[in-house]
Amino acid sequence: MSQKANLVIPQLIVGLGNPESKYNGTRHNIGFEVIDTLAQCWQISLKQHRRFQGGFGEGLWQPGSKIRLLKPTTYMNRSGQSVQAAGNWYKLSPQSLLVIYDDMDLPVGRLRMRLSGSAGGHNGIKSIISHLGGQNFPRLRIGIGKSNGEQGTISHVLGRFSPSERKTIAAVVQLVSEAVELSLKEGVQKAMSLYNSRSFSHI
Repeated sequence: MSQKANLVIPQLIVGLGNPESKYNGTRHNIGFEVIDTLAQCWQISLKQHRRFQGGFGEGLWQPGSKIRLLKPTTYMNRSGQSVQAAGNWYKLSPQSLLVIYDDMDLPVGRLRMRLSGSAGGHNGIKSIISHLGGQNFPRLRIGIGKSNGEQGTISHVLGRFSPSERKTIAAVVQLVSEAVELSLKEGVQKAMSLYNSRSFSHI
């Protein structure tokens, strides 16, 4: 078996978030932000897809190399419905996904890619694990930092980044885009080895 056959190459990139403009720019919607950035970079048009219950687009990320992008618009805690619908339609294995989402356990400025894992308390990932029947799908977590004592978890994730954090997040989104492209070229494992140790600090 060739080494190429063992590579985990995403065919569908999913960014998690909540629909409605009031959630734009919130910590919980960083997955949507990445998909919008990739769509712009690759000139892929995202349109609401009724069957997939989400914003969906298909195109080439480089000549001859097709990729699909999905932003579930089911609200976060039902993200799995959308991911399952798209995956079933294209007959994709869970290993062909790359799910991008926010993580409170990572500080702002960090990202972490893994081939599988638990939901870690994230409702969107819980829903995807439930609908796919397992947790063996690649994911990329983007640090949004922990809430401070006075601020509850919900108000933290639905809140916005501070101006200094926003500069850091802009750099992280660029880094995530590079990590995604590398995973498409050389596999998720290679992207993990190069990008899991990278970080930006904000002042």
